[in-house]
Amino acid sequence: MEVLFFVLLIYFLPTLVAYDLANRGQIFILNLFLGWTLLGWVIALIWACKPRDNKDKKN
Repeated sequence: MEVLFFVLLIYFLPTLVAYDLANRGQIFILNLFLGWTLLGWVIALIWACKPRDNKDKKN
């Protein structure tokens, strides 16, 4: 059970990184459907790590 949790945590890492972003829903969809491909996962992670705009910051 712990292994499954760890695998899901790694799989959804881009979504967790994008938690405070305005486009976190789009990153989640990309991660959900294309994360199983290494390329989709890397793209989602890079997108989630992009520098944040001022509108993405919470006050």
